[in-house]
Amino acid sequence: MKAGKFFFCSILLLLAGAVFSQKKSLQEYLSNLPFPMPKTELPKFNNQYYYLTDFGGKNDGVSLNTEAFKKAIEACNQHGGGHVVVTNGVWLTGPIEIKSNVDLHVEKGAIILFTRDHTQYPMINAGKGVRTLTTAFPIYSIHSENIAITGSGSIDGAGDSWRPVKKVKTTPAQWDEFTRTGVISKDGKIWWPSYEAMNGEEYLARFTDKKPDSSEYVKARDYLRPHMVYFYDCKNVFLDSITLKNSPMFMFYPNNCTNLYMHKVTVFNEWWAQNGDGIDISASKNVILYDCSVNAGDDGICMKSSGKNNNGPQLENILILACKVFKAHGGFSVGSNTDGGMRNIYVKDCIYDGTDVGINMKSNSGRGGLVENIYIDNIVMKNIVKEAILFNAYYENVPAGKEAKDVKTTATDKIPEFTNIHISNIFCEGANTGIRITGLPYMPVHDIYFSNMSIIAKNEVDTTHVKNLNFENVRISKK
Repeated sequence: MKAGKFFFCSILLLLAGAVFSQKKSLQEYLSNLPFPMPKTELPKFNNQYYYLTDFGGKNDGVSLNTEAFKKAIEACNQHGGGHVVVTNGVWLTGPIEIKSNVDLHVEKGAIILFTRDHTQYPMINAGKGVRTLTTAFPIYSIHSENIAITGSGSIDGAGDSWRPVKKVKTTPAQWDEFTRTGVISKDGKIWWPSYEAMNGEEYLARFTDKKPDSSEYVKARDYLRPHMVYFYDCKNVFLDSITLKNSPMFMFYPNNCTNLYMHKVTVFNEWWAQNGDGIDISASKNVILYDCSVNAGDDGICMKSSGKNNNGPQLENILILACKVFKAHGGFSVGSNTDGGMRNIYVKDCIYDGTDVGINMKSNSGRGGLVENIYIDNIVMKNIVKEAILFNAYYENVPAGKEAKDVKTTATDKIPEFTNIHISNIFCEGANTGIRITGLPYMPVHDIYFSNMSIIAKNEVDTTHVKNLNFENVRISKK
């Protein structure tokens, strides 16, 4: 596909390199946005420090520190807030609940390691964003204000003790290692860490007349694997310089939060981590992701939105700036749940290297809503496995152990609508398909603007049910 003036790919890639060599400050980005962005308030903390050792904590990697974390955080919260300091060493623990006005500060050389003993994870009520009762998240906060996770240490969610693994995603040596423990599905395609994990869905399906209580839910605990860091209905949230890795499910999942700033956060899941999303921003507002790095087993950086949107979209005013995504299903993704509505998203100066899809817009009937005012500018991609840019209104979210035919929807409500999306200055060195767009016959993808793009791909452009698609200075060259 080509229109207007052509640019040579090599020249564009050189220009892209020049742009990325001059890193912008956050203030420079904020001074030139395509839509008004409310000021994001950072949390402020008292100059008080609470050390785990003062609450019985031990950094030997063997002693369980759940109570030490709980006591330190409660003391910090009750005395007006401050910093709970995790010093050098390995701090084994169960779930950690962060409360208002608390900064969980993980120093360089410190590792928070979550226990693989799942009996240490009680069933909790986690708000409207998830089930009424669910397995406690390794780190969580609900209805809180002014919270943070900072420091250059790392947090390990012991996710490999929770996640199923598909055989097709492993080498023979890895599969042999996995199958020395746990159980294998009847068809031999999936390894599960326990019988309870494999059969949890079937077990919960028995409760047709009533909701199971906590004692009944706990029997499905291994199946109800938690997100690693989950914040619900929180305000003024800050993550800085921390490394998050090995999550049971999604790594970082803020839901219904306002004023969130992530800076220099490193997120790492193995590429084969089932549902191992990196950063999923859900139904939140006034969010900045700046200079973060992601490797994930599912979507890298993803926007989600569900819920009533009578007062406007549930997700809006999102900035994703100077971020890098490596292995992931999508570098920047939208959906699949978009029924809460989305608008005002700005993605700028990002690199996607080795993702399945570069820019991935996906939803389906029954989960869809209005997605508008999206601006994606100056993106460098390489080694893209499938599409450089994809819009898909027929997306099928297929859980482990399911086939696509099992999850097809015939819903006629919650229709996905993608419109007023501007994608410019895209430089892609290697993809299977340059651009693929699949809308619905009764709701085409419409008013999409592509400009100043150079893509090298095996296939050029494939569109179905599209209206008002605009190209300016675009070149897609076959390999």
